[in-house]
Amino acid sequence: MSTDPRDMATRRQMLAVTGMAGLAAAIPQGALAALAADNSSGKTIAAVNSIGPTILEYLTDLEGAVHQLANTWRPDDPQYRADVYRQIMMNLSYSYFVYFHADAEHPDWAPLWNPVYTMQPNPDDIYLYCPIRGDLKYKVKGNRGTVRLLTFSTSRGTSGMVDDISEVSHFNDLDDRALKIGSDGEFELLFSAEKPAGYSGNWAPIAAEANVMIVRYRSWDWGRDRDPQLSIECLDRVPLKRRLSPDEIIERIRLMAKFPGRMAKMFYDMQNAIKQRVGINVFEPVRIPGGLSKQVYWPAVFELDDGEALIIETELPKVRPYWNMQLNDPYYNAVEYVYRLSSLNGATARISSDGKLRAVIALEDPGVPNWLDSAGFKQGTVYGRWYDCDTNPLAVIKRVPLAKVRDQLPHDTPIVTPEQRATELRERVRAAQRRRRW
Repeated sequence: MSTDPRDMATRRQMLAVTGMAGLAAAIPQGALAALAADNSSGKTIAAVNSIGPTILEYLTDLEGAVHQLANTWRPDDPQYRADVYRQIMMNLSYSYFVYFHADAEHPDWAPLWNPVYTMQPNPDDIYLYCPIRGDLKYKVKGNRGTVRLLTFSTSRGTSGMVDDISEVSHFNDLDDRALKIGSDGEFELLFSAEKPAGYSGNWAPIAAEANVMIVRYRSWDWGRDRDPQLSIECLDRVPLKRRLSPDEIIERIRLMAKFPGRMAKMFYDMQNAIKQRVGINVFEPVRIPGGLSKQVYWPAVFELDDGEALIIETELPKVRPYWNMQLNDPYYNAVEYVYRLSSLNGATARISSDGKLRAVIALEDPGVPNWLDSAGFKQGTVYGRWYDCDTNPLAVIKRVPLAKVRDQLPHDTPIVTPEQRATELRERVRAAQRRRRW
């Protein structure tokens, strides 16, 4: 080991580059020599030199999400600002899964929307995300479980990864009813741009431009349905998964910082567009780009005050493989749906004796079936879904005093006691916690 002062200075400079100059005296000289040898080419030192001294300089695009406060209904309200800050952190933490967990050559499921990442998930769905490439082939294999529906969709781009929803394109989707599935629930599904000659198994096309796969485990009875267990593998010959370079890491961190702003812009714009087109407490039927092709949404911007209720009434399709209704807060997050009764579906809703569905949005328990608890929010959105139904009825909303709710419902509408409601909520919490999140 050289004791030449010039060599020692070089070693100390190397430590300073990595932010550890103060530790130089505590590191054994042999370790310093090894470090110098490993970096004899100068390439690693150059790469380290290109990394800024603080990670904050790569997160400046987070302010883009803060600027979206101007797009909310109460931009000067401190509660709105705090809620938006919380949403930004939620979406930033989720974006790590998008940009760092897996890649198209080494696919794996990552959590997408669920009771933790709540920017407008369907409460009945557990969503999974996987990066793909349209020029590669993938095999999904596993057990379907017993959920109401299992859906797969592929596209170029999805929310948070693009600046505008119009950029989501090259969409394909299918559900498990199109698949051959064994009596034990086992199945395989091939995804590729072209169906292989002579292949007779389950196959789904992906566009050459596709880079996203989303899976939905759609459950009606959360406590009894068993979620699928699936794997995904790339069938093409690919190299081993490698270590990311400094430049790749920094680029992905920058994309993470953009993600919350992109999410906020897309979804705030969507809810504002509903309000501009039809006003408040009025439903409109829509199909959402990048949503499931067999699904018709019926959203409305809701508004009520203390001592009021909103009664939702709709006919039901005769053929209805799946339907539901849920509440979102003013920032397009799903209202708390584990510890609040903020959604219902074909298994949990009680249908009136005349065959219609009636639900009640209220800040307090109205004492009737199908309460949609807004969890203190006086504004937000309510979303309904008809999936592959023979008709798509449009619901109506009636704003009434809370004390007069029962007068607006069929005379045989049952009373729901506080004890019954508490039991309903406890059962919901247990069922939700047993579902897969990650």
